[in-house]
Amino acid sequence: MRIFADNLAEQLNKQLHPIYLLLGNEPLLIEESRSAIYQSAHMEGFTEKQRFSLEKNAHWEDIYNSVQAMSLFSSKKIIELELPSSGVNNSITKELAALFPLLHPDIILVVIGSKITKAQENAKWFKQLSATACRVNCLTPDITRLPQFIRARCKLRNLTPDDEALQMLSQWYEGNLLALNQSLEKLTLLYPDGELNLVRLEKALSRSNHYTIYHWCDALLAGKMKRSQRILRQLKAEGIEPVIITRALQKELTQLFAMATNLKLHNLHQIFEQHRIWQSKRPLYTAALGRLSTTKIQHLLQLLCKIEITTKTQYEQSSWPLLQQLGIEACMPQVKF
Repeated sequence: MRIFADNLAEQLNKQLHPIYLLLGNEPLLIEESRSAIYQSAHMEGFTEKQRFSLEKNAHWEDIYNSVQAMSLFSSKKIIELELPSSGVNNSITKELAALFPLLHPDIILVVIGSKITKAQENAKWFKQLSATACRVNCLTPDITRLPQFIRARCKLRNLTPDDEALQMLSQWYEGNLLALNQSLEKLTLLYPDGELNLVRLEKALSRSNHYTIYHWCDALLAGKMKRSQRILRQLKAEGIEPVIITRALQKELTQLFAMATNLKLHNLHQIFEQHRIWQSKRPLYTAALGRLSTTKIQHLLQLLCKIEITTKTQYEQSSWPLLQQLGIEACMPQVKF
């Protein structure tokens, strides 16, 4: 089964799974999920914990011994395997495939890693794991899920934000859940009545959002002009080099152009499958393809080329106004006559 990290507590109250797969890039969600699993498992008699990193030179013999060590006096245990940040290679997949059949009811296996690719999902070890595992999404919530995520967090602390406060919290803490968690704790102490509005937030908190280049690219695909300009201003303030931004956007626009060209021959589902577009990204590309013609995308690529040339050759001229222009044009709907 698949659940979001914020639904894990509810799931643990119903059932304790033999395997948990914590996947994502958000440290707060991974740590909270790990703690929730340990707490529930401890109540069921799983009092021993062992952690193993599967980075290079992992001691697989120790892992196998830990799984197979059983006696009348041994306690139930939780075994945690941390996948390498570089991904799962063939050597690790072979070991994992051999390990899973050895698991027994006195062991709960917790596997922690970053985002899994489609190819990895089809691998033997992952299919074996998924058959009995609870897969917990620990990815940082995107802007569409963030307000719902924050509202649920507030509810746990008896905080009641109005709609404007919720929107402000979403803007201020996007991409920085650790800061959000700390701020909600602070608000709980400052306002015992739990009522949150713009005046109280501005008085108590400071902006702590963290945007990446990919947030900007996603905003352009979605056609969200105000959001894209806000992200671009913060990227500039953080000293992100324009050439890094243009490289990321070049990949998106090039792929978008290829997809738009194929629209006459294939439907959207076929195009998404052909280009291996993640389900979470498909609404963004759908919006962009419905808004931008191949001619407009070509124009954006030409403007992007101009920005890159300016960045690399015209050192006395700033590229940021051109990036701002590109962002505006990419978000504007196509004018039809």
